[in-house]
Amino acid sequence: MKNFVVKTIANSAALAVAIWLIDDITLPGNSTPRKVLTLILVALVFGLVNFLVKPIVKLLTLPLFILTLGLITLVINALMLLLTSWLADKLDLSFHVEGFWTAIVGGLIISIVSWAMHMVLPDKD
Repeated sequence: MKNFVVKTIANSAALAVAIWLIDDITLPGNSTPRKVLTLILVALVFGLVNFLVKPIVKLLTLPLFILTLGLITLVINALMLLLTSWLADKLDLSFHVEGFWTAIVGGLIISIVSWAMHMVLPDKD
């Protein structure tokens, strides 16, 4: 359970940094508590997408992974971010990623910040 909470906090921080740095990734809202709650819910959706969908996509793109020496991971991360944006829209969460190239940069930022957060936060159960 503790590992789940740590991953959600790391995803929330990574998404917050991406929202802060990139204008085309938006989290509109009228109050800070509402934005924080929405950010946590989006982080949960993002974590679920990464847990359920990403391994299947990585397996299906294994030949491309080998051919591109792993650079296809940037595209996969962007697609997971776009899928999260689409699901957030369907769940009536105010989170939106505008375009594929924005998702590429956002996925890169989220990967770096998430990695840094996992280095800092404890992850033992």
